[in-house]
Amino acid sequence: MSFIEKAIELAKAARQQDEPQQSSYAETVAESQPLFDLEESAGPREIKDIAYSLTKTVPIEMETMVRHRLLTSGANPEIVESYKLLRTHILQKTQAQHANVLMVTSPVQAEGKTLTAINIAISLAQELAQTVLLVDLDFRFPSIPRYFGFEAEYGLVDYLEGRKTIPELLVHPQGIDGLVILPAGRPTEWAAELIRSPRMLGLVPELKNFYPDRYVLFDLPPMLAFADALSFAPLVDGIIMVVAARRTSRDDLKRCQEMLHGRPIVGYVFNRAEDEQQSRYYSYYRNNGRPQKSWLRWWKKDKSR
Repeated sequence: MSFIEKAIELAKAARQQDEPQQSSYAETVAESQPLFDLEESAGPREIKDIAYSLTKTVPIEMETMVRHRLLTSGANPEIVESYKLLRTHILQKTQAQHANVLMVTSPVQAEGKTLTAINIAISLAQELAQTVLLVDLDFRFPSIPRYFGFEAEYGLVDYLEGRKTIPELLVHPQGIDGLVILPAGRPTEWAAELIRSPRMLGLVPELKNFYPDRYVLFDLPPMLAFADALSFAPLVDGIIMVVAARRTSRDDLKRCQEMLHGRPIVGYVFNRAEDEQQSRYYSYYRNNGRPQKSWLRWWKKDKSR
């Protein structure tokens, strides 16, 4: 019996007791939203109806999101449209195969993979019938909470080391319906060992199967810097690779492709496109008749070689 199923059974028993003033851990698991919600159907929904009763909700300042270039209602329309295009590609390439567990990585550092992962998660969560769990799996340099402007004292590291439960760690950024974050927690030098630990090997299929209509998006370290992404790749349904203009070399990209041979690469995100002459994959949009440079673009796998 999985830890989710155990929580369901305990919650049912707890609700039959006549002491409603006592709040048990089982009730916390049972009522946590959206990952462990027992009241709503586990099937696809036409409209999101989420109440974050016990999942920790943190306030998010608009200025913080703007400063860190997160998608907001006032973001550059071209950036918003770029992410809508990415979202459409991802949905089309994954939904038919029920591929709802994805990882985001990059060949080397400073290519924008974490920001891209966050904004893909936000964009997916903006779908009326879609919810997303964004997991910070960069155990050496965890940074997702910083982008939203909150601190995470505990995180997935604490679950993998047996000190915390998953429901105790989930965070909902206020104002972004459908998005829940699982922080990494404190940095650790045992990242590679934790990523392939028995608890992680058991957690990933739990997250995938309990709510199959929800995307679970993992942010991993760069492939050529650490072994984490390569070790984790067999556990996911699809891989999104972020490459950057004037940063990612063809040799680095080729090495990553060779390392991931046989793995399900959903596609590539070409980031920081700034000069039309640098690549035929730059994307331009028109605003009032004037060409404008796109911040990123989807790069299909079959065009990457």
